[in-house]
Amino acid sequence: MSWLVVAPVALPLAAAAIAFAASGRVALQRAVSTVASGALLVLSVLLLVEVSRSGVQVMQGGGWQAPFGVSLVADHLSAIMVAVGAAMAFAVAIYALRDIDPHRESLGYHPLFQVLLAGINGAFLTGDLFNLYVWFEVLLIASFVLLTLGNRRDQLEGGLKYVATNLVSSMLLLAAIGLTYGATGTLNMADLAGALREVPPELATALAMLFLIAFGIKAAVFPLFFWLPASYHTPPVSVSAIFAAMLTKVGVYALIRAFTLLFAHDVAYTHQVLLWIAGFTMVTGVLGAAAQNEFRKILSFHIVSQIGYMIMGLALATPLALAGAIYFVIHNIVAKGNLFLVSGLAQRVGGSFELAKLGGLYRHTPLLGVLFLIPAFSLGGFPPLSGFWAKLLVVLAGIEAQSYWIVAIALAVGLLTIYSMTKIWQAAFWSPLPEGRTLGPRPPWAMVAPVVGLAVLTLVLGIWIAPFFALMEAAATELLDPTVYVGAVLGDAAAAALEAVR
Repeated sequence: MSWLVVAPVALPLAAAAIAFAASGRVALQRAVSTVASGALLVLSVLLLVEVSRSGVQVMQGGGWQAPFGVSLVADHLSAIMVAVGAAMAFAVAIYALRDIDPHRESLGYHPLFQVLLAGINGAFLTGDLFNLYVWFEVLLIASFVLLTLGNRRDQLEGGLKYVATNLVSSMLLLAAIGLTYGATGTLNMADLAGALREVPPELATALAMLFLIAFGIKAAVFPLFFWLPASYHTPPVSVSAIFAAMLTKVGVYALIRAFTLLFAHDVAYTHQVLLWIAGFTMVTGVLGAAAQNEFRKILSFHIVSQIGYMIMGLALATPLALAGAIYFVIHNIVAKGNLFLVSGLAQRVGGSFELAKLGGLYRHTPLLGVLFLIPAFSLGGFPPLSGFWAKLLVVLAGIEAQSYWIVAIALAVGLLTIYSMTKIWQAAFWSPLPEGRTLGPRPPWAMVAPVVGLAVLTLVLGIWIAPFFALMEAAATELLDPTVYVGAVLGDAAAAALEAVR
């Protein structure tokens, strides 16, 4: 069923084309975007089921066999990312029906949203480094336009920082890809898994560091994260939510793929660098969040902090650590995206994102307070929510690897995360409304419903962890044994050859 591998890319591209063709007919654009997002969720779940049942799924473009053709590959990791991303996209598509104003809709919000989804899914599913670069550029263009749609001054300033930094990342990535091709003569990732083991180790390490910087900017790791908190709080909440949930996770995915499939020749060096980056990313992100007093700015810095836990799992490079890292990615997509949607509901009722201007939200709308507490508690690591299990897995992996210093950092950062979430709760939900301010009507159910759905998903991920953890274990096993991926793309002979040189 190779068509399922193409569907997460082809469907949003087709929806974008239809929506662009329906320019000026906003109602039709809304319908196309919402239906396409729902269909994407269904097809993505089917793809994940097929991968779990039948193994890695591969589509060779135009009938050209790898490494000469364009390959789309769905293993457990990419299928999981596509499925969870589709769930988040569907929630945001429904929320946006009441959040995005008519002016932005007339400027092309809905088709651009679909182009963004195509870029994200293309990056998850591509089996070729150059096409990974292409899909990064697709999502960069779409995200930049979505970020600046409406032409407000703060949006333009944030968008300029966002696009300038990511263009530097793209140039570095293109340079790294060119050097890799020069050294190996191939860009197919399955083919590179063997070819990179035949180049001098020093050259392979230098290439690894180039890719680390390029992907690290997109993942917002220390010290390359400054563009994120400068931009994510400026656009409409629907845009902020899908950015917070997915964009940095594409960078994290690229790092996981690169440092398991491609660059596993000198783990003692490359992964130690990743471990130090993880520690600094956790600390700087959470300290930045603690210093903020605006709802979305706090959440933006927490994106950075949480990325550190994911990189920690990658750096430890054990089955438990990688499973924990993937589980952390999934938990964070759902919880962090939902918190941004909750911030939009709070702003709609309270009239501001500034904590000093908010208050009394729990007394006014108790459901809104509950909907904040579920993802906030999850982010803070309270049992039995998904964030508790995600942190527990990477912490246990750190103890197992005797990396006690990174475990101590992870635990301390968790306490500071609780502090930041408590600050939001105390100021916006529990404290009395500041004198002279009034609260608006309760938010419409069209906006509340997707938040409820994501809150339920957070509970399900935590309470019924066993089936989800089994998926993460399967993904980690495939990552640590690249012969499975190589065999699916290039055949058993190539897998045997890779096994011989590992």
